[in-house]
Amino acid sequence: MTPGADGTGRWALDQRRLYLCTPDRPDLDLFVGRCIAGGVDVVQLREKHLDDAGLAQRAVVARRVCAAEGVPFVLNDRPDLAAAVGADGVHVGQDDLPPTAARAIVGPAAILGLSTHGPVDLEAALGDGPGGIPAPIDYLSAGPVVPTPTKPGRPGTGSGYLTLAVERSPWPVWVTGGVDPNSVAGLVDAGARHFVVVRWLVDADDPERAARELRGRIDAMVDDRPG
Repeated sequence: MTPGADGTGRWALDQRRLYLCTPDRPDLDLFVGRCIAGGVDVVQLREKHLDDAGLAQRAVVARRVCAAEGVPFVLNDRPDLAAAVGADGVHVGQDDLPPTAARAIVGPAAILGLSTHGPVDLEAALGDGPGGIPAPIDYLSAGPVVPTPTKPGRPGTGSGYLTLAVERSPWPVWVTGGVDPNSVAGLVDAGARHFVVVRWLVDADDPERAARELRGRIDAMVDDRPG
């Protein structure tokens, strides 16, 4: 696990902007490397169809590429395997292991992310209510803003929830759902400064060029609206 730039042993995520979430693929190492070359600065492996041994093996492949490029690598859903393969962190959803339990497994220095899909999820993460304790996380995702094949059956949250999450969250908020160069301006207007991308890169014929186009659009829009 690589210490973050904040000196605490954790990766600093505030200045990172483009987060690739990818399934496994035969060219995983080359694909991840090309996306990073184009501007991706966080990588997550999200694969639901491998057994534990297979998932661990593929996670090691992605982790090695990320480590060589100085980019944090996050494994989806599985804090046990994240810890076993030396991932930089784990991302859990609302139906996965609770953040407190996940934190106990991956340790204090690991990145821990949490999916949220609406105000109820956000309030739970914040620990709102009598005796509530904030979740021990480093970032949350908000979305999907629009319906996406990555989350079949889940309706879009709309941009209003994104704005609410950005306003209330003490952690970086990563927007999910339909992120591509054409959607960036509206998402930035709604408060987004950190973006999770799936299909724009996963389906790209030239992922490095596609990442560079998307990252350029993000940087131009975010830098024009500081804060």
